[in-house]
Amino acid sequence: MARTVAITPSGDTPRHRAALAHDSVVGESVVGESVRGSAGQGGPAHTVAVRRIVEESWQRSLELHLDPDRLTPAFDLDDDALREYRSAHPLALVLPVIHRLLIAHTFERGLIVAIGDQAGRLLWIDGDRDLRRRAEGMSFVEGANWSERVVGTSAPGTALALDRSIQIGGAEHFNRIVHPWSCTAVPVHDPGSGDVLGVIDVTGGDDAVSPITLPLLEAAVAAAEAELRIHQLSPGILPRPGQSRAGLPHAGLPQAGLSHAGLANAGLANAGQANAGLANAGLRSSGPPRPGRAERHHATHIVSAPARRSSTDAPLLSVLGREAGRLTQGGRSHELSVRHSEILTLLAWNRHGLSAEQLAQKLYAADNSVATLRAEMVRLRAVLADIDPALEPLSRPYRLPVPIELDAHRVLAFLERGAHRVALGAYAGEVLAGSRAPGVVEIRREVSANVRESLMADASAEVLLGYARSDECSYDREVWAECLKRLPAHSPRRASVVSRIERIDAELAAPARPR
Repeated sequence: MARTVAITPSGDTPRHRAALAHDSVVGESVVGESVRGSAGQGGPAHTVAVRRIVEESWQRSLELHLDPDRLTPAFDLDDDALREYRSAHPLALVLPVIHRLLIAHTFERGLIVAIGDQAGRLLWIDGDRDLRRRAEGMSFVEGANWSERVVGTSAPGTALALDRSIQIGGAEHFNRIVHPWSCTAVPVHDPGSGDVLGVIDVTGGDDAVSPITLPLLEAAVAAAEAELRIHQLSPGILPRPGQSRAGLPHAGLPQAGLSHAGLANAGLANAGQANAGLANAGLRSSGPPRPGRAERHHATHIVSAPARRSSTDAPLLSVLGREAGRLTQGGRSHELSVRHSEILTLLAWNRHGLSAEQLAQKLYAADNSVATLRAEMVRLRAVLADIDPALEPLSRPYRLPVPIELDAHRVLAFLERGAHRVALGAYAGEVLAGSRAPGVVEIRREVSANVRESLMADASAEVLLGYARSDECSYDREVWAECLKRLPAHSPRRASVVSRIERIDAELAAPARPR
């Protein structure tokens, strides 16, 4: 739920509205503006929505008597102590994964990535150099404590306080010095105990809270947690939270002790669906999930990850590797019929809308009757009204009142950014594999072709092998031949690839059996 604050209108940008709402709750006024407690005082007023999660964080910050106009993060380790502490921290083991999936892409996007411990202390910061220098002006530097109890509402601090993914944009920060910035953060968990090990944060301008940033960051955290599980399988490699590899407690590092109850998973996984992904890159299953933990499914393996949810609760339609779609809204998932999945997929893909005739042609292979379509739309609206009336499609043309993101959109966005390993981890298979709706078939072909062409052009040998092992590429000789080209001359995996190519050649050359 959102809190509404009545204000006297002036600017109507999201940042301006957030600033006015911030001042109404925190207590200071924007220069030149008056903030009212109700409409009718000082002229006409309108309301500004404040996310409850943000307002509650502001209230916690006020209860701690933090100053919204002063920013003084704590520094409790000198340089030598910080270096020693970082080298002993469990997250040091996954820096290569984080660099490969996140940091390498931040330079061109004008973003920075920060990795903090479970107390909110920033351990490593990398990314755009100019932005890092600017961030030093607000003490967003290695060694600074950015927990919520020290600096108030921020993505890294509030993500740790709530043990959930979160995006904080502009004036949603408690401290006004941070209002020019936006950030997205996701906690990292010990895959064995579920304890919070730390947090990964992406900070910058509007791109830091774009719709694609959160799923990209959650996928990177899932990969990091899977890598930690590999290290855990070797006794003594991974220290417990609060303990260094030498067995000494981390200075000033409290145990997390945060509840995981009630958090819903909004990662890129599709429960019950097999897809090629992180497991194919050498990340193995950690066995059956423990109670209270959600599952991430990849290829024929399962990687367990702590349950978490998106802060935006934007509707997501999962259609990859599925016969029918699953609509996730507000932390709840709803299985849809095949026909309703097809309609929502077509409307989500064609965001500007489709006329009744256009939608009927894309939906029905033979009988493209508009009357049949209209009857189906009545049934779909009834289903969506029970889920969320705000999702009911509009008419003339048929279109969605709010964007519904397809998991296929996420895969394509990852490919555009060159995040091939993450894209493959999110690619659960073809779009609505059993659908014969002409428009869905067209989308399916476009997505599959994009995945194939992108991975064939630029993916590493490991990622391409993961793709080759998917059902979609079982008999794609060209993909398997490309894998053979990219593998080193002495790789032990070359033999199995050659064997697969020979099997494909033999089966395709075999004459068809008479019936």
